Amino acid sequence: MNTRCPHCGWPDSEPCSVLSRHVTPEGQTVRTRCACGSLQVRLITSAGAHVVSRSRPARTFAGSG
Repeated sequence: MNTRCPHCGWPDSEPCSVLSRHVTPEGQTVRTRCACGSLQVRLITSAGAHVVSRSRPARTFAGSG
């Protein structure tokens, strides 16, 4: 995987955190979080890994740490 997050430019091959991983008939479905807070759903198959869904980064609110 040589793509980057369109929101912050972080490499998709290096997710900041893996939130869940599930085996499916197609391979594995992995939910990850990017450095900017964007949530991603990835499908990992014998052909490789692909981001199939991506959210916008979480908003930061005034006064939040």
